[in-house]
Formats: sequence, C-alpha cells, structure tokens
Amino acid sequence: MSLIRDLADQIVNAHRNDDLCIPIPQFSLSSPPPRIDNEAATDHYELAGALAAIEMGFIESDAKVLGKAWSRMTLQDGGFNPFKWPSRPEHFDLLPWTRNMNPNAFKECPKRLGLYGVMPDADWVKRMVDAQIPTVQLRFKSEDSYKIRKQVREAVKATEGSKTLLFINDFFINDYWQEAIDAQAYGVHLGQEDLATADLGQIREAGLRLGLSTHGYAELVIADRFCPSYIAMGAVFPTNLKKMPTAPQGLGRLYQYAKLMSHYPLVAIGGIDQDSIHAVAKSGVGSVAVVRAITQAKDPKAAVKLLQELMQA
Repeated sequence: MSLIRDLADQIVNAHRNDDLCIPIPQFSLSSPPPRIDNEAATDHYELAGALAAIEMGFIESDAKVLGKAWSRMTLQDGGFNPFKWPSRPEHFDLLPWTRNMNPNAFKECPKRLGLYGVMPDADWVKRMVDAQIPTVQLRFKSEDSYKIRKQVREAVKATEGSKTLLFINDFFINDYWQEAIDAQAYGVHLGQEDLATADLGQIREAGLRLGLSTHGYAELVIADRFCPSYIAMGAVFPTNLKKMPTAPQGLGRLYQYAKLMSHYPLVAIGGIDQDSIHAVAKSGVGSVAVVRAITQAKDPKAAVKLLQELMQA
C-alpha cells in the first residue's frame, strides 16, 4: 500500500494547482467515504489514480473511471508520469468509431451551438427567437400534460422559420420527448436518469437530435455509449436552479472534460454569467448555456447580444 500511497501523493501534488481539486465532503456512517476495490484493480496505477482522485474531491464513480484511465495512460505511454493527466479517448475506453460508422448515432447538430438559452416557457422562447439567439431550450416545469403539450407546440411554432434551434427538456414528465416528436422539435435534452425510460429508438428514428447531461467522468463515459448529438457538462459553477448530483466542477475540470470529448459538440452549463462566460468559452466548448444571465437581466435582448460578444472576445 505504501507504493500506491506514494504514487497517489505524486499525482495530487503534481495537479494541486490545476483547479481540479474541490473540497472533500464530510463523511459519516450514513454517508461513508468512497471505496477502492483492491481486488478488481488491474495494477498499482489504477489504485493510485483512484485514490488520488478521491483525495482531489472526485466522487466514487468518477474516481473509479479515472483510476482505470491512469492505468491505461501509463501502459500506453510507456511509464508513469504524475504530471500528465488522462485526456485522450483511449485512456477512458471511449467508443473507437466515428459518428458515421455508428448505426445508433443520433442525428448531428452544429459543432458550435453558440449561446444556449434555457428558458422557462414558450413566451421566453419567443423572446429569444426575437433576440436571434442561436440555440434555446424549453425547460417548462409542470405535471399537467395539457400544459406541457401546449408549451411544446407554442415553443416549436415560435422557432419556425427562424435560425434558432429548439431543444425540449425532459423535465418531471417522462413523455416530453414524445411531445417533442409530435411537435417536430429540433431535438430533446435528457438527463442521465431519463435514459432508462425514454424511447431512444423512437427519438432517433424521428430524426430528433439528442443532448445528454453529464456531471463528471463516469457520466461522460456513459453518454459516449449513446453517441448523442451533443453533450452538456456541468454544473461549472454553483447554481440554485436545480439539485445537482455533484459539486460544482469548476473551470479546471471543464477544460479537461472539453479536451477529452472534443469530438462531440459540447455545451457548458451551470451558474455561468457575464463575468465567467469568456473563460468558459475558452475551454473549447462550442456552446455555453445560461439561464439567469438572461431571464434576470433588465434587458434580456441586450443581455443576449452582450453574452455572445463576450463568448467571442
């Protein structure tokens, strides 16, 4: 164990200032610390990588994925170098084929979706079309199926004939994707928890684009198996708009996620505003999603213009 401990310490010390570490939560009997499976590990490098990841504040599932990535990187690169960081698809055993070779790939969308407004209702979607925002998502919260259908139809109608691309968020009710198909929306956005209930084959056959949410390395690997149209990564910064499964990831992790998944259209999301959007855009993502930076602005149309300028600065 002393060798593993030494290797893990080398990794942590080498990346201590890379904005990859976040505070480790307090553990208790009801919330125990992550476990490292010594018996299932391939080698010392996998164990060291997982241990280092835990000490850097990665959740257990991400730590396991990172451990395997450290092992693969060490083997493929011909030796252990703590100053490197796993960043290539082969380190994470991502699918080797291109979109054109994958029969289950979802329909393509632009690599750069630009400013991506996440809006609470169809009226806000119309305002975003008027502001000429490149991409908009309807995230309407309701358990009333009639209201859902009405909002989806109105949002689709608002974007008809415009250059704004509309995604419908599958929020609360698991048949939003069906409403999106019926209304001929551009695409749907699903959380990972929706993958078990949504009819992905029907979404694919209808020609809708699919966006998937991710919150760390483990979910990025899962998303890759579905070959979606784009991958959303977050939350980058703290947000009160929804309960997140992981702590805010920060810019350091976002930059690493964007490097790893650069073969996909990527969307950064979570707590992004005028002060941070430029740094986020520099990560390599082709799109930045915002909510309050628009909906809480005194002049939403002017906010859209300014945010787009800041992204391109």
